[in-house]
Amino acid sequence: MTTERIAAQGSPAGAGASNRSYREVTDARGRVYRIGETDRDILGHSRKFMVYLPWVAMMAISVFEYAYGSAEDTLSHAHGWTQSNTFWILSVWVFFQAGVAFPAGWMREKGILTARKAMYLGAGMCVIGFLALSHLSNVLLAILGFGVIGGIGSGFVYATCINMVGKWFPERRGARTGFVNGGFAYGSLPFIFIFNYAFDTGNYHRVLDLIGCYVMIVVLSCAFFFKDPPKNWWPADIDPLTHGGDAKSAASLAKNPPAVKQYTPKEAIRSGVLPLMWITLVMTAGVSIFGISFQVDFAKEVGFGPLVAASSMGIMAVINGIGRAVVGWLSDTWGRKMTLVFVIVVLGLAQFGVIWAGDIKSEWLFLFFAFLSGFGGGAFYPMFAALTPDYFGENYNATNYGLVYSGKLISGLFGGGLGSMVVAAWGYNGAYALAGGISMVAAAIALLLRQPGRDSDVLTPTPQPAG
Repeated sequence: MTTERIAAQGSPAGAGASNRSYREVTDARGRVYRIGETDRDILGHSRKFMVYLPWVAMMAISVFEYAYGSAEDTLSHAHGWTQSNTFWILSVWVFFQAGVAFPAGWMREKGILTARKAMYLGAGMCVIGFLALSHLSNVLLAILGFGVIGGIGSGFVYATCINMVGKWFPERRGARTGFVNGGFAYGSLPFIFIFNYAFDTGNYHRVLDLIGCYVMIVVLSCAFFFKDPPKNWWPADIDPLTHGGDAKSAASLAKNPPAVKQYTPKEAIRSGVLPLMWITLVMTAGVSIFGISFQVDFAKEVGFGPLVAASSMGIMAVINGIGRAVVGWLSDTWGRKMTLVFVIVVLGLAQFGVIWAGDIKSEWLFLFFAFLSGFGGGAFYPMFAALTPDYFGENYNATNYGLVYSGKLISGLFGGGLGSMVVAAWGYNGAYALAGGISMVAAAIALLLRQPGRDSDVLTPTPQPAG
């Protein structure tokens, strides 16, 4: 059943109002699809820009998390912090970076905050975070500046970028989401080597101040072009009822069918699937954050030189990012859930491999398992980002994914701060073994995930008129 509508909206270029017609098509389950408007009608240019711009912004903010571990020694000496102090600063950053995803999504979907304004706000808070890390020696003030304000700012940017891709590519989101998400890891690579080779107590003010300005400028430049599609929007060249029109999209939709309805956050929680996703992400992200926090220190503890330590983290960051793009593409072919399980198992096995490489003091094996750990430790994020709209629809994706991603705020506590306590009590081998075991349990839980409503819904209910 279809309902014809005529829309009169201002052109994106500001050239005045133009009439654009669209249809709202209701499928057998009652889900509404808005078709007829192309991406160029809405944006004035190709929706591919809504992949590349979020990708660039994600690369800019990646320095917060993925390069921080390489800067810890210098920060400790410069400010007189203990190792525990520096780990807790990162843990607080993770807590707020993940925790702001839900309120940011809620404000966007209520019209309180547009995507562009969310990015502007995030850019300003990001630069404050680096200025705090540079100039505040009091650890509590540093936690407030970098951990809280910087975490909230980077969280605004991260959540806005990921949700932007999911909204603009509802028919084949895996590869695009993975590509954008990958920027959040390998974008940090230059800074990992800067922090290991050109960062010391004599220049740390200048380096951190410049990095903060770089992040702000890049994010602001990308934000200027951000815009969400209308609710229920669907690409004009893909039939949402038959999936006809594009062979690749049809194949992806067969493996990852659209959500049966647009689930509100309350409905998503009541389905039981969203809480399972949250638990799985808590466990998997905890293992990933643990690896990011301790990779360099473990390498130095074993006796590997600074080149191996820096290279292991560099490899982890690059493969972490590339792995996100690869599994995003793979999930369009394999299906999202099985790809997620595969990634989590690889992450778990890598933790045991790191122990083995350290025990036999093999630098090559250590780099290899750093490769695997980097792959598994990042590739699960785009899977959750793509599974959320696959399971619950696009209209409430910012809040629904915000709920799922909020699991990372718990992960940050036991992956970083509590992880340092486990290392102190059990040593690196015991901590890595525990991380590997947690990852395997998470993979088992992921096997229980399913798309809510699809198995139980009747295929031919009486459709209701849209709107």
